Amino acid sequence: MRAQLARVDAVLVQAVIAAALSFAHLHDVASAAGQDGWKAWAYPISVDLLLIAAWRRLRAGDEKAAGWCWFVIALVASLGANVATAGLLDLNQVPAWLRILVAGWPAVAFLGGTLLAHSAPALREDTEGQEAAPELVPELPTQPAPELPPAAPAVSVPAALVEHARKVAAEHRTRTGAAIDIPTLRARLGVPAPMADAIAAQL
Repeated sequence: MRAQLARVDAVLVQAVIAAALSFAHLHDVASAAGQDGWKAWAYPISVDLLLIAAWRRLRAGDEKAAGWCWFVIALVASLGANVATAGLLDLNQVPAWLRILVAGWPAVAFLGGTLLAHSAPALREDTEGQEAAPELVPELPTQPAPELPPAAPAVSVPAALVEHARKVAAEHRTRTGAAIDIPTLRARLGVPAPMADAIAAQL
């Protein structure tokens, strides 16, 4: 745990030192290009903020082309200031092209920050919070239920006829050894088919 904290502290210290040096170099270049007072201090802040905004876009994984574009622009501005203060340029006699770049940087940084903050990913986050409209399901026409044939009226069988049918069925079983079937029962009783079925159901 202590070794991990020491490693993190070393990384933070290194990051702070690098940021401070880059900040000072950007301030010196801006000041040499004619941006004195508070304006010279605002330039490094602008460059660092654009770097952070572009890096966040790259980490988010959305529109990486735009993120890389503005990250490279901010990185070139930072590296350019570091190189310019290394003695390659005479800061006492800054060339006109460098003055033009420094003077035009605020507009470039404003454009990049605006595009990174208000491009498609931010708009998508706003729309994700809205509830999706329910899908309309077309109403299918209802099919009429098929008509069932009318049920046959129940056949009323007199109790005496049922008793007689039982005797006929018993006699048939005694004689043949098998239960009487409906056609034979109908023939023996002389009744219509519906009544023979109703009698057989009660045997």
